[in-house]
Amino acid sequence: MTTDHVPAAPPVSTGGAAPPGDDAKEQRRAARRSRRYQRDTKWSPYGFIAPFFVFFAAFGLFPLLYTGWSALHRVSLHNPNELEWVGFQNFTRLWQDEFFWNALGNTFTIGVISTVPQLLMALGIAHLLNYKLRGSMMFRVAMLTPYATSIAAATLVFAMLYGRDYGLINWALGLVGIDPVSWEAGSWSSQFAVSTIVIWRWTGYNALIYLAAMQAVPHDLYESASLDGASRWQQFIHVTIPSLRPTIIFTIVVSTIGATQLFGEPLLFAGSPAGGSQSQYQTLGLYMYQMGWFNFHLGRAAAIAWTMFLLLIIIGLVYWAIMRWVNRDNAGKEA
Repeated sequence: MTTDHVPAAPPVSTGGAAPPGDDAKEQRRAARRSRRYQRDTKWSPYGFIAPFFVFFAAFGLFPLLYTGWSALHRVSLHNPNELEWVGFQNFTRLWQDEFFWNALGNTFTIGVISTVPQLLMALGIAHLLNYKLRGSMMFRVAMLTPYATSIAAATLVFAMLYGRDYGLINWALGLVGIDPVSWEAGSWSSQFAVSTIVIWRWTGYNALIYLAAMQAVPHDLYESASLDGASRWQQFIHVTIPSLRPTIIFTIVVSTIGATQLFGEPLLFAGSPAGGSQSQYQTLGLYMYQMGWFNFHLGRAAAIAWTMFLLLIIIGLVYWAIMRWVNRDNAGKEA
């Protein structure tokens, strides 16, 4: 009996491990993906915030440094590329410049007249809005309307209101037997008129800041004060005001900085950077503008700008010191 031996067919590969070369390629691909992911995770945040720093360097840092460099030179607007080194002469001349001290005094006076009533009114309005009122949302939106209004439009309206011959305010004063007031000609009257524009524009904005801070005060404090027999006024004095102390300091500093940089309201109210016939309400911003773009002394204008910048730094340091004192005082009371 004869047996035929048929050779067996080779096994068909249906799976199994990949050749060694494919494993190495896949590992290299995974390593490259991992490196790209790590680089993306590390550098992407910088790419997202890079536009801010680019614009800040172009429109913030470079003008600041260039202004500081110009403040050390004699520069004319007619030929701004010719700089003559004078050192700190532009700064020392400010000490003997009566117009600079007049502008500094006007800035301080207008700042006080506008800031103090503004923040007091904002605090009172926020206290009223903090209670449940019908249509409270409408009132909150209305508070922001002056802030959203153009400075030019608001100032021109107020300039017509304070007109000597046909102004609405003098007309109302005439109804009670008061003679017309030349608001723009007087020193205190013109500064009061400019301050009312600032008050009208920023009171609602600060009121909403105070309102947000009031709503963060725990209600347990008011309930405890009510159980002790405290009236609403006593709760406001002994609960609300102490809780808003950091916010009040913040608004004081921000308003002070805004008053130091006051420019648009007095410029449009006067119609010129002189700030009145006798510079009775010329601020530092107006004096810098007049010195650089009307008297053509860009170096001296740059010195005024840097003086304003140093004043703002001093204000910031005072704010920082006060906040440290407030935080230390609060921590001591809690302990």
